[in-house]
Amino acid sequence: MKTIGFIDYFLDEWHANKYPEWIERETGGAMKVAYAYAKIDSPSGQDNASWCRAKGVELLDSIEAVVDKSDYLVVLSPDNPEFHEELAMLPLMSGKPTYVDKTFAPDRKTAQRMFELAAKHKTPLYSSSALRFAEEYASLEREGIDAIVSFGPGRYDNYSIHQIEPIVMLMGSEAERVMFTGTDKSPSLLIGFSGGRQASIHLFGGSPFALTLNYASGKFASVKAESDFFAPFIRNMTRFFETGQATVDPAETIAIMTIIEYGALAAKTPYRWIELPKGD
Repeated sequence: MKTIGFIDYFLDEWHANKYPEWIERETGGAMKVAYAYAKIDSPSGQDNASWCRAKGVELLDSIEAVVDKSDYLVVLSPDNPEFHEELAMLPLMSGKPTYVDKTFAPDRKTAQRMFELAAKHKTPLYSSSALRFAEEYASLEREGIDAIVSFGPGRYDNYSIHQIEPIVMLMGSEAERVMFTGTDKSPSLLIGFSGGRQASIHLFGGSPFALTLNYASGKFASVKAESDFFAPFIRNMTRFFETGQATVDPAETIAIMTIIEYGALAAKTPYRWIELPKGD
């Protein structure tokens, strides 16, 4: 059996609660979350020791201990990406396959540093929103997309990733500029890609995740993410642990973090294009 170590800001959160069972089921028990560390106890749920007892996971007193004892590493803290660089530093120096949960980093520069550290130490690394693996999105034709309109629920800061990730998967990492066109309660963002292509995201309350696409050929497609996208996501993660081969290009992850960061800046000056940085 291969062991997985969780490193989190606090352990009693939705992803940490679900992933252990899903991983064990997907691998038929060949992989198990065996060790965990978290920086603080949950502000509103179980403390870390109670969480570990309930999950049958050994709570360790340092990130270093989790890195040393685990075959594979998962850095969680899904709603607090500002801690990802701190939590991931030792994992990224370990050479052990490491998955960093969404949202990968709070900004472009942090994302670049994390990938550079992993590359320096030959540590396999990737991150993704589970929406990338929605069957309805993954089966869409990627060639010749002219425009995408995306809808989904949640707040911009922690849920825009779930719309931007599929868009970049489909249109590539060549995003050039962003414009905020929404309101405080209903954020929306226009993203300009190379070649005059465009995509927009819209965050509306309890809206389902959905995409509408126009193609240069005149073809049209409209889909909802109704499949269980977590199952193929966990399958992809465990395959990554086995092979050390990430299926998500770091350039796409960096582009996604850039769009999120500059989209938040664009919200301060709505209806004005904000150019995105290129290169380093």
